[in-house]
Amino acid sequence: MTTRIAILLSVLWASLATIAATVPEQSEFFPGLDEDSMRVRLAGADLQPLEGIWYYPTEGMTLGIERVPTESHDRRYHIIMLGSRDLHLLPGTVIGYLQASAVSEKWQLWLYSERDRLTLCRPMETVATLNSSATELTFKRPHWRVKVRVNFARFLPSIFRGVTITPEKEEENLPVGFKKVYPEGGDGNQFNQIRYL
Repeated sequence: MTTRIAILLSVLWASLATIAATVPEQSEFFPGLDEDSMRVRLAGADLQPLEGIWYYPTEGMTLGIERVPTESHDRRYHIIMLGSRDLHLLPGTVIGYLQASAVSEKWQLWLYSERDRLTLCRPMETVATLNSSATELTFKRPHWRVKVRVNFARFLPSIFRGVTITPEKEEENLPVGFKKVYPEGGDGNQFNQIRYL
């Protein structure tokens, strides 16, 4: 039993280390990147359905999503803030990352959750869903709490059978998300798909 727990903990530790290695602890910054320069960058690129300029109504931000250049076949994207009501954040600040999953419309999403002066830190992970027309990317913010219950009737023979720890979701909220601004529906054209040989 202890070997199983040790193996489980080591696998969990390795997966957490892998996640920590893929997402920087503090946000990156691309100087001089705003909505106009992002339109120029995207106009000359072979766009994937997720790439483009998006609006995040909950935060009042205009965002750019573009592929991270990698040598592997990972489909990973930067989420770059291009304009915001919050004047403390500079245009060109990376606010999060997206990575493809095994399900085509589901994406692994990391958004930075805290601000330290001009940089963002503490990425939080959730799952995002891209609709079939690639114009809306929705997600639910992770809000979890832990509830501890003690059953005194079963408490005496063993302390560990008398205590139950149950994670519960606090409340059910509508998902938040991004709406595509450019190219709207690919300007009526099909988005290109990368084919690997």
